Amino acid sequence: MATRPDTLNTTILAIELLRRIPRNRKVTAAELHDQLQHAGHGRDLRTIQRQLEMLCEHFDIECDDRSKPYGYCWKAQSGGLSLPVLSEQESLLLLLAEQHLNHLLPAGVMKSMDGFFEQARRNFGPTVAERPSQQWLKKIRVVSPTQPTLPPKIEDGVFDAVSNALYANLWLELEYRNAVGKSKSAEVMPLGLAQQGVRLYLVCRYKGYAEERILALHRIITACVTTRSFERPTDFNLEEYEADGKFGFGSGKRVRLSFCIERETALQLLESPLTPEQKVVTFDDRLEVSAVVVETVQLHRWLLGFGDKVWGVKLESLDDEPTEDGALAALRHILS
Repeated sequence: MATRPDTLNTTILAIELLRRIPRNRKVTAAELHDQLQHAGHGRDLRTIQRQLEMLCEHFDIECDDRSKPYGYCWKAQSGGLSLPVLSEQESLLLLLAEQHLNHLLPAGVMKSMDGFFEQARRNFGPTVAERPSQQWLKKIRVVSPTQPTLPPKIEDGVFDAVSNALYANLWLELEYRNAVGKSKSAEVMPLGLAQQGVRLYLVCRYKGYAEERILALHRIITACVTTRSFERPTDFNLEEYEADGKFGFGSGKRVRLSFCIERETALQLLESPLTPEQKVVTFDDRLEVSAVVVETVQLHRWLLGFGDKVWGVKLESLDDEPTEDGALAALRHILS
């Protein structure tokens, strides 16, 4: 009876390895070890290597030992692992997740799922007769609401370090270059990750400071995860942070916005209101719109985008402190 736990653990490890060994390409023991570590299966590399040697003896798995590191894959004629496989629907979900959640999941989690993504791609491969679920991938697109641009380049290893530190609540050491080209080294507490269009932003607190900062990932030169953990601040909420307009370059200041807009242009505001409490008064030649919103640079740019189709813009502060960001003040002057 004493050997049962070890036997069970060995069996689970073998199954996890079999699920992650690909069919059409080779994978090394180190890569499989990395995947299993991220999936919570703590085994040393030598144990993985011994397991792979055993699996090659009992399953249709070949080892390419012509050079090191050795590579492993299922043989071409093999039927693969005789365990429940991904259904069409599960494969579809995984492929969509791989496409659209790639930068919203920790790099370690994505890496631990490599075997499943490989199986999903194989289920929808060119040798498989096209089914409705496979066609679905050709029927949907996520379309940019603004002029499409290419994503800025993120330095190798930066996203992995940032997302893994955020996931595990570990301090992050980084070197950052701001918009004017000035570089600075800092130790930060990662609190949130946001994707805005094609750009990724890290919300963090610098060591020794209580206020939040937003850093663009493509401006991080280097990033290193430390072994020092932190307690996530209870006074920070990413949803509230967004609601305060921080990602739109605002300070959380609430205003009552009102403006006139041409009838033909106003349809989008009737279909997609600014807020649930938005009010609209209809006239023959225009609509008068009012809503309570957070004032941000993004809001002002949005209003300016309408050109002369929007006029009479008024912003009435609802907060006690009438402080105003310089960029907001400049945009206010243009709109007035």
